Amino acid sequence: MTRKMKQLFLASAAAFALSGAGVLAETFADALVSAYRNSNLLEQNRATLRAADEDVAQALAALRPVLGWSAGYNYSNSDMTMSRDLQTASAQLTASMTLFDFGRNRLAVEIQKEAVLSTRESLRNVEQQVLLNAIQAYTSVKSTAEQVAINQNSVHVYGEDLKATRDRFEVGEVTRTDVSQAEAAEAAARAALAAAKGNYEIARENYKAAVGHYPVNLAPLPKAPLLPKSVDTARTTALRNHPLLKSAQHSVSMAELSVKAAAAQRLPEVGASAGFGNYEGGRKNTSAGISLSQTLYSGGQLSSIHRKAIANRDAARSGLQQTGVELANSVAQAWAQIDVYRAQIRAYDEQIAAAQIAYQGVREEATLGSRTTLDVLDAEQDLLDARASRITAEADLQVGYYQLLSAMGLLTVEDLKLGIPTYDPAAYYNAVKNAPYTSVQGKSLDRVLKAIGKP
Repeated sequence: MTRKMKQLFLASAAAFALSGAGVLAETFADALVSAYRNSNLLEQNRATLRAADEDVAQALAALRPVLGWSAGYNYSNSDMTMSRDLQTASAQLTASMTLFDFGRNRLAVEIQKEAVLSTRESLRNVEQQVLLNAIQAYTSVKSTAEQVAINQNSVHVYGEDLKATRDRFEVGEVTRTDVSQAEAAEAAARAALAAAKGNYEIARENYKAAVGHYPVNLAPLPKAPLLPKSVDTARTTALRNHPLLKSAQHSVSMAELSVKAAAAQRLPEVGASAGFGNYEGGRKNTSAGISLSQTLYSGGQLSSIHRKAIANRDAARSGLQQTGVELANSVAQAWAQIDVYRAQIRAYDEQIAAAQIAYQGVREEATLGSRTTLDVLDAEQDLLDARASRITAEADLQVGYYQLLSAMGLLTVEDLKLGIPTYDPAAYYNAVKNAPYTSVQGKSLDRVLKAIGKP
């Protein structure tokens, strides 16, 4: 290759790279996977779930003995004793355990287990939110990029119209008013282009926040996801599967168990203790005992705790019912909105076709002198508005499909079949549910922490 040919080849390769044509397209699924893997919100809620798992371990620990030891050394100097210097040393080992408490500690364990299940469902709902945000960001970038392209073309066309109008003005075919109208339209097109570019930059920033990086060469949107055949089917699915409803159900279970636990607070408690002490001089002490205790009067505190638990249970039940109402309403709204977007797209298609014919006709009539420059500009603006509206409606429709899936509780990595390893909410729980005394040093827990990327 000659030097000139090498320079031409390198220049062509650089232009190809800068154009983005050589970059593999980022697909819709790629964006969702990236959003799932890079979401700080998901990490935050996963940590919240692990904290709830530890609450189960702590509640379970109350069913076990408590062992402790103590050691001491004392020195005193007093004129009141025969020996002014007195030194003593001791060591003690103690153990205590609740033998019977009418199920209070067992109820505490069950309450925390329900809290874990509720938190898992909350995590699943957050996953839906993260994926829906990524979908909205993806469609926004695509639609705003198309809006920029339309407005760029509009600036070009209005610029050509302005040039032609000025030429016609020079030969006396149009007036200065026509030129001013063309100039105003061209300036308005440039302003619209600036706004479209601004919206595109905003969409890019939203994409980075939702997905974890800026968009590069986004692929076309995939075909619409499979939707239920009727709104009733969608509503039934939501009321059976949505994580918010399941979380509310577990909250009701927690509240009902809390009522039982509050009632049990008034009952006696049986405990046992044992101790062994070794004192200076070879003296030893061994002790053991059983105790029975019950609160007879607490100034009305226990009664108030019980009444509060009942009120919280009633609130949780009403919250569950209201969640069902809101989910059913969300499904119905999403379903109706999809029909609206589809109808809008059909209408915009007809409007675009008619506006295109009208614009071409007005331009032909303007060359014959039967139409003004303003007529041409108005016809072109109608065509531009129809195309822009069609782009917006198409983007809204794409988001609407997934909003319906989210309302049904079917917008998760597993439901979308993205084919990536997902976070196992039960792994950490299974490692700590029996309250291992080795804590984070336990081998099984170490494996779990390593699997989720924690040191």
